[in-house]
Amino acid sequence: MTLSQINIRTAVPGDEAAIFSLIRALAAYENLTEQVTGSEAGLRSHLFSDRPYAEAILAEINDSAVGFALFFYNYSTFLTKPGIYLEDLFVLPNYRSQGIGKALLVYLAQRAIAQECGRLEWSVLDWNEPAIGFYQKMGATLLPDWRICRVTGDALGQMALGKRTNS
Repeated sequence: MTLSQINIRTAVPGDEAAIFSLIRALAAYENLTEQVTGSEAGLRSHLFSDRPYAEAILAEINDSAVGFALFFYNYSTFLTKPGIYLEDLFVLPNYRSQGIGKALLVYLAQRAIAQECGRLEWSVLDWNEPAIGFYQKMGATLLPDWRICRVTGDALGQMALGKRTNS
């Protein structure tokens, strides 16, 4: 396969089934299948409503989705510029090492520059050495002093009420 056989395009309504299938494949790869509690309908609503929360791009070969990137915009107060946060980047195992992941990142980098974003950033699991190596080869810097903070479920509800939890 050549890079010219890969089609990178913005996701459109009707792509939610393909994207959700890739999300499930990503979860299986990361041994996190039980954490996928969303749905195609939720994805459709959040990607394609009047006020979308995220956007996605697809990598296709012969009209079949083989990879995706899902992202949203954030803002850097220090740079006083918007940025793109890449929530997920995934290529099906049989299609890796063929330039698809690189093509998805290049597309997002071009978009960030075109929209005068100050940065493109994402997280990577510390055990995912192949991804870490790939990202570093693409020019990414891993930030050792930063940790992700997350509040979900009951803890989010308690925080919304101004309460602390012991977990």
